[in-house]
Amino acid sequence: MSVRACSIAPRMRSGFYAALGLLVISGSARAQSAPPLPPASNGLSSDQTVSGATGVQEDDDAPAQGVDSHAPGLSGLRYLLEGVEVRGNTTTLSWIVLRYVPFHAGDVLDVNNRALTLTRFRLLGTGYFRDVQLSLRRGTHRGAVILVVTVVERNTMVVDDIWLGLSADVDSSGGIAHPLTAYAGVRATETNLGGTGIALGGAFAVADGQLALRARLADPQFLRSTWVVETELLYNNATDFFGNGHVLAAPAQTPEDYASYVSAQYVRFGGRVGAGHDLGISSQLFFDYRLEKIDSALPLAASDYRGHDVVPIDFMLIRGGSVLSTLGATYVHDTRDDPFLTTTGHYFQAGADVSLTPFGSDYPYAKLVAHGSQWWPMPFGHVLHLEGYAGGVFGDAPLFERFYVGDFSDLLPDRVLDLNFDHRPAPNFLNTDIVEIRYGNYAAKLNAEYRVPLYRGIRSIYGVDVFGSVGLYSVANLQDFVDPASGYSGFATVPIDLTFNAGLRVDTQAGRIVLGLSNFIGLLPVRGPDQGVGHP
Repeated sequence: MSVRACSIAPRMRSGFYAALGLLVISGSARAQSAPPLPPASNGLSSDQTVSGATGVQEDDDAPAQGVDSHAPGLSGLRYLLEGVEVRGNTTTLSWIVLRYVPFHAGDVLDVNNRALTLTRFRLLGTGYFRDVQLSLRRGTHRGAVILVVTVVERNTMVVDDIWLGLSADVDSSGGIAHPLTAYAGVRATETNLGGTGIALGGAFAVADGQLALRARLADPQFLRSTWVVETELLYNNATDFFGNGHVLAAPAQTPEDYASYVSAQYVRFGGRVGAGHDLGISSQLFFDYRLEKIDSALPLAASDYRGHDVVPIDFMLIRGGSVLSTLGATYVHDTRDDPFLTTTGHYFQAGADVSLTPFGSDYPYAKLVAHGSQWWPMPFGHVLHLEGYAGGVFGDAPLFERFYVGDFSDLLPDRVLDLNFDHRPAPNFLNTDIVEIRYGNYAAKLNAEYRVPLYRGIRSIYGVDVFGSVGLYSVANLQDFVDPASGYSGFATVPIDLTFNAGLRVDTQAGRIVLGLSNFIGLLPVRGPDQGVGHP
C-alpha cells in the first residue's frame, strides 16, 4: 500500500489511501489557491466589469469613456491603460506580482480580452495568494483607466507531498520477498521567501535500506529579469528489484540456488541547473543541465523467464562508477482555472532530454515525453477530465530514466524521488504479457476522471470533491512489439492493462489531500496472474 504524490507526468497521479488509515498531504506551489467565486467572462471581478458605471469609478464631471464596443473589428470597450496598481500584498513585493501581469502603461486595454482571465489564473497558480481579483478604476483623464490587482495572501510555507505506505519489497541479500514493508517521505517548500517569490525547499524519502534527499532553490525573477532560474541537488541510496519469481543469479550452480528476485544497489549524487522564460501568459519554455555520479553494485549475472524462454536480466546500469550528463528542454502551456480542483481549461507539457555523450556521459540516449489534459464543466458543477500521456526512450538510459509500470498503474506504489519500493508486476487485469514487463522504453496512458463537488469554503478547507477514474496504460520495449514473449497469442501479446481509482480530493490551506482506494484494492487477490506463463 502506498500514498502517492500528485505530480502528473510521468508520475501521473496521487493517492491518499485511507483504507489502512494512512494520510498524504500533497500540494505543489502551483496548487495552493482557494477556489474563488466564478469571475466575469473577461477576467475582471464580477462587480467591476467595465460596462456602464460599474467598471470604472466615475463622476458626473469626468466619466470614463472607452471605445464603443460595437465599433467595427473591436470585441469590447477599450481604454488607455495609465498603470497597474497592486493592493492587498502585505508580504509579497509589488514587482513580484507585476512580473505575472502582461499589461503596461500605454497599452490599449480591451475589457473582453481573455488575457485578463489568464492573468488571474496565472497569479493564483503561483501559490502566493488565496484569491486574486482584477478591476479598473478611473484614470486622470477621459478614456484612461488604472488596472487594480487585488490579492489575498496565503501561508506560503507548504507541505508539497507526504508519502506514507506499505510495499512488497525484497531481501537484497537473499532475493526473498518480504510480506509488506513501510516507506515514508516528505517534501516541503517555502514558496515565497521573504516576499521575493524565491522558492526554497527540500525533500526526503526512506524505506528499508533506501534513502533519497533533495534540496531546491528557484528564483522567478533572477537579478530582476524575466528569467526563471532553478537549481537542485540530489542524493539517492537506492535498491531496485528484478525478476518475476524464479531468478538464477551468478554464481549459483544448482536449482536450489534459484531466488524469487534479485536486487541491484546504486548510489546517485549530483544536481541540475535550469532557466526558463515566458512565451506568453500561459506558456513557458525551460532548459536545464544535469550532472550525476552513479556507483552501482550489480550481480555478476542473472536470468529469469520471459514467457517460456529463459533470458538474461538487464540491470540498465553500468557496473561500478559512471557519469550521467544530460541537456533538457520543457514546454508548458497551462490555461487551468485552478491547478488542483480544476473546472475548465487545458494543460499541455512536452519535454526532451538528450545525453551529452561527447561531454563525458556514459549513457547515450534521448527521452521524449508529452502529456495533455482537458477539463470540461458539466451540469450541476460536475467536471469531466480527460488526459493522455506518451513517451519514448531511445538508447541506453539508466533504469531510473525508463518508464516503470507503477508510475502508470494506480494499483501499485509509484516511485518516490526515484526510489522504487515494490517488486510486484503489473496487476494484469486483462491477462496480457504486460506481466512480463517492469521497465520499458515506451509508455502511453489514457485516463478519464469524473468529479463531483461536495464543499467549497474560504478558510482552512477550500474545497472537497469526490472523484472516480478509469484508464488504460501500456509499458513496453521494442522487443515486445517485434518479438512478443513466447506463450502469448492474439490480444495477450499487447502489453496493456487497466487502472482505476476513486475517492476524495481536498484542497486545504496546508496543501492538497487525495483520498483514494485504488492501492488498497491492489493488495487484494482480485487480479490476473502474478507471474508470466513460463514461470514454474
